[in-house]
Amino acid sequence: MTQTIKRLDSELRVAPPSFRAAGPAGALLIGGDRTALGIARSLGRQGIAVWVLADGPAVATVSRYAQRTLAWPATAAEQLACLISLAEQHGLYGWALFAHSDISSALIAQHHEQLSEYYRLTTPPWEVLRWAYDKRLTYRIADDLGIGYPWTYYPDSARDLVTLERSFPLILKPAIKQGYNQFTSAKAWRADNRQELVMRYTEACALVDPELVMVQDLIPGGGEVQFSYVALCCDGQPLASALARRARQYPIDFGHASTFVETIELPAIEAPARLLLRALRYTGLVELEFKLDARDGEYKLLDFNPRAWAWHSLCRAAGVDFPFLYWQLLHGEQLPELRAQPGVRWMHLSKDLLAVWQELRRGRLRMGEYLGGFGTGLEWALFASDDPTPSLVELPLALRTAWKRRNGTWH
Repeated sequence: MTQTIKRLDSELRVAPPSFRAAGPAGALLIGGDRTALGIARSLGRQGIAVWVLADGPAVATVSRYAQRTLAWPATAAEQLACLISLAEQHGLYGWALFAHSDISSALIAQHHEQLSEYYRLTTPPWEVLRWAYDKRLTYRIADDLGIGYPWTYYPDSARDLVTLERSFPLILKPAIKQGYNQFTSAKAWRADNRQELVMRYTEACALVDPELVMVQDLIPGGGEVQFSYVALCCDGQPLASALARRARQYPIDFGHASTFVETIELPAIEAPARLLLRALRYTGLVELEFKLDARDGEYKLLDFNPRAWAWHSLCRAAGVDFPFLYWQLLHGEQLPELRAQPGVRWMHLSKDLLAVWQELRRGRLRMGEYLGGFGTGLEWALFASDDPTPSLVELPLALRTAWKRRNGTWH
């Protein structure tokens, strides 16, 4: 094993938290999106108190299971102070703290020791999380472990791209998602020729540190060849897991989020996923995203998400309620090894309609295939009979977000 992995083996030890005070334990969720909504429902249905931190109205903030919604400040310093102040003022010692994004996960990880005095943390310490947060490190450890990933290049300047010997199309991606701008908010920027590559690289360098700009192979295909291994791990050992095909996404080329997902069995990605998690001695919720490259038949690692994922409620319908299982683990309960049953589907209806329209126009989907996705075993992203309000406010909230972005008030 390489020096990278040897070093990791000695570094990554996660100690259980200790608390100065204890009351009825609840959960504090950072973010109000559909990921947070799923966590709120999972825990709230078990009678666990749930508070939500959000920077404005969102689907999770209107859930019946969100007992209280509080403002989430804009800067990292304010956010850290907010978390500590909430614990001290409201006696939230021992509450579970859930992140919902790369940025909030990094905040918790970088202040792990300090925050663990107040909360039961669901985020790994920075020594672990940095391997997921920075894609340069993700691909480095994948390379060390012999796990496939897309060809990736880190140019020093635009001049390097003028002489680059590589077939097009290529994509540009940020190694780290810091801040919100056109480049970091996009899944990727496509370049179909050298002139476009240099132009897009120059644009990207004006928005982020040039060292963070990666050039990568574009693996052909959309959501139909994208797969995920998800798990709840303790010290690198999966306690509960699921495999899924992320059949549709929107936008269909570089989707911000999956819109139609189904549980499957796929040993070809489970083995490398377990290898990576074991090497990091990972503890927590995780999603590892792979894409099948039809050119060589290899499943290649795309992303490493060290937190709950948007469609985790699918797994509850398939027999694995990840947030509540993690809650039980945090409170010292013994968990049996669980595996999600295949053949269960999940749909974010409003976004999936947009994806389906694009797929139909390109001839990549037939109406019969789409309609076949409905029926028994279908979990909705937002609608729940015991909690209908989030699905009713989705459209008004989406219009509000679009208006803020158009007027430059979104961050």
